[in-house]
Amino acid sequence: MLWLLLLSGFGAFVLLSLWCMPRIAVHQMTRMKRSSYDNCLDLLEEYRIFSRQQFNDLQKEEVRIQSHDGLQLYGTYIELVPHSKRTMIFVHGYTGALPWSSQFIDMFAQVGFNALLIDQRSHGNSEGKYATFGHMEKYDVQAWVDWVVRRNGDDSIIGLHGQSLGGGTALEYVAIHRPQVRFIVADCPYSDLTELIRHQVVKLNRAPAWPLMPLIDRLLKRKAAFEMNDVSPIRAIAQSKLPILFIHGAADIFVPTKMSEDLYAVKPEPKELLLIDKATHGVSHCRERELYRNAVIDFVTRYVGLPSPTQQAEADFVYSAVLNESYSVATVQATELAQFVESVSTAPTLSEEEAVQVDENENRETVLEPNFA
Repeated sequence: MLWLLLLSGFGAFVLLSLWCMPRIAVHQMTRMKRSSYDNCLDLLEEYRIFSRQQFNDLQKEEVRIQSHDGLQLYGTYIELVPHSKRTMIFVHGYTGALPWSSQFIDMFAQVGFNALLIDQRSHGNSEGKYATFGHMEKYDVQAWVDWVVRRNGDDSIIGLHGQSLGGGTALEYVAIHRPQVRFIVADCPYSDLTELIRHQVVKLNRAPAWPLMPLIDRLLKRKAAFEMNDVSPIRAIAQSKLPILFIHGAADIFVPTKMSEDLYAVKPEPKELLLIDKATHGVSHCRERELYRNAVIDFVTRYVGLPSPTQQAEADFVYSAVLNESYSVATVQATELAQFVESVSTAPTLSEEEAVQVDENENRETVLEPNFA
């Protein structure tokens, strides 16, 4: 009799676990508590990588657009280099919000890029209920790209920077990208959603892949209208010739470092890989700021060239302001900037094609290794 009670109790426990665990997993995957703008800025200040004052002083243009499925999406456009056609779109990670991406603005401003920081669907000030790991978000990126082109013209030069969920989203977008998108920087992206969730279920949570993985997938389909197999950045980039820089922390166990290595191995040239020694998930820039910055600037100038002298003068002027907390972008008055630009406007301008620094005949290894010195 006792063994029957024990067996019944064990069976009830197993059934309850099989009911609860997939629901917990799907909630954690798609609806985990989002960070506020203040949370993001607090964390940036904790890492001493970007200050709240710097963010507040940036002159921002609020932007709202509609997604293809009717959600209102929110972003902030920051025009750092008024005469530039270059724009970076920054795509944050899961549970984050657009202020977190502000840490990356200055390195791209140095080579003439304005900034569009976006809140992903179901994050920040954007509408939505579920995160879908790029399945739906890639179309949101397309909508943002189209907004930039409408604003700045068909000759826009656009780059994407995505971190974690944002990196996976940017890579998923490769399959549908507009010609104005010229390169991607993917920071700690996942290569395949099925493999990522399997890793997190089995390796991080010590749970069995079966039957949890099929149950999670069924619940994802019912709740959020997608399946894990719908998201595979490694498939999306397998035939792409778009230049991509993969960056990953060498100590990342949440999204394993090997995922960027696998992505790099599969993607055709042009491509580059930077591994940051001892960096965990999502903090490569926080840990090795100069190494990260230099790799990004080298990559961007290699594939889209330098801006014209006038644009570069504007970029240099504003870049120093972004980096100096006591002299932020907001303190640069329009007349002062105009006078500065006027002083260099007599220099001959170069076309984007003339500015490109790529030696197309050069055949060298482009993998970037961390500087351990």
